[in-house]
Amino acid sequence: MKLRVPTIHREATAAAEALALVAHPLWRGEGVPRADGMPVLLIPGFLVGDSSLRLLAQWLERIGYAPERSGIASNVACSSALVRRLERRLETVAREHRSRVAIVGHSRGGTLAKVLAQRNPHLVSGVVALGTPFLDPFQIDPVVAAAIFATGALGTVGVPGVFGVSCLVGSCCREFWQHYRDPLDRGVPFVSVYSRRDGIVDWRACLDPSAEPIAIDSTHLGMAASVASFRVLGDRLARFARERRKLERIDRSGRSRRATVRSAAARRRAASASVAFDHEHGGAANAAGA
Repeated sequence: MKLRVPTIHREATAAAEALALVAHPLWRGEGVPRADGMPVLLIPGFLVGDSSLRLLAQWLERIGYAPERSGIASNVACSSALVRRLERRLETVAREHRSRVAIVGHSRGGTLAKVLAQRNPHLVSGVVALGTPFLDPFQIDPVVAAAIFATGALGTVGVPGVFGVSCLVGSCCREFWQHYRDPLDRGVPFVSVYSRRDGIVDWRACLDPSAEPIAIDSTHLGMAASVASFRVLGDRLARFARERRKLERIDRSGRSRRATVRSAAARRRAASASVAFDHEHGGAANAAGA
């Protein structure tokens, strides 16, 4: 982790970005494609909860999407535990809408979104990460880094529902961090939005090689509520909706039809192999007995 000069003061204009958004025609849905009801799972950033993405959820619903909350009140839990909870949430949303689900994650939420899609590509129509440091999770403002390690200390001494230091640098979340580093499944569209004006995350850390990088002019907090970020979301979510298989269905277990068909085909191949094996070895046994 490289030491950085504090840049968090840049975030002072985030509120002005939100005010500019609600006064803009884009907020009313002008200039963006209307959606067909595709579900969009929203995952908030570090320390905050679903309410931090309230404006985004309202806007998505206005233009025809079905925004879904993550169920996170404060994003401070162990990453592995969070992903397991989010997997259950993703399966529920996919089953209820009978559709693949787009995922939008802000900051730490983008990290969770990528890992969630990595583990469940058959349920995801695409991922958009807003200001997420994929190349180095600690390439961030030192004030925020201090808050992260202070939170980890609380978890380490036993505060419930809070990640510990072992989640960050130990063995607790080893599989999670491996998924975080690996390229995302090429069948899942993946967009990483970054800003050189970001006051919390070093924009260079957002350039995941497996993602489509899109630069905007915004603060880090403003990515959750700014004209620039909403333009990107309107365009890329529309692409996800067009590309997903509209006739795909989700079975009761939460798996896609494609995954179910693959499983059925695998069972048929295994059954055929078993029959062939029995026939061959049964015949050999009969011959030996004769």
